[in-house]
Amino acid sequence: QPVESGGGLVQAGGSLRLSCSASGSILDYAIGWFRQAPGKEREGVSGIDTKIGNTYNVDAVKGRFTISVDNAKNTVYLQMNSLKSEDTAVYYCAADKMPPHTIRLPALWHQASWGQGTLVTVSS
Repeated sequence: QPVESGGGLVQAGGSLRLSCSASGSILDYAIGWFRQAPGKEREGVSGIDTKIGNTYNVDAVKGRFTISVDNAKNTVYLQMNSLKSEDTAVYYCAADKMPPHTIRLPALWHQASWGQGTLVTVSS
């Protein structure tokens, strides 16, 4: 089961880096970052194929969020810059063998191994 960390409170325009750590080799999986704001459905944010390195970001975060992998640390990072109040949500990472672009449809990750989530709050 992956474990997220790095959430917190930040002012609009600020930055945070989330981490997703997994036991075993993270190269065995694709990692997706998802988020769920209060009263809203879970949505995909960013995904990465840790073996070949291709990534996918949804339009709402393109140019602001960057997903990357450190194989030596078995950790995937989500660098979030220029944060907005609408980025406030609980962020989850999930591990599965799905192509990164499929994060657009979170239901496709229903068999993934999910973390417990980390809260990101952006104050305006």
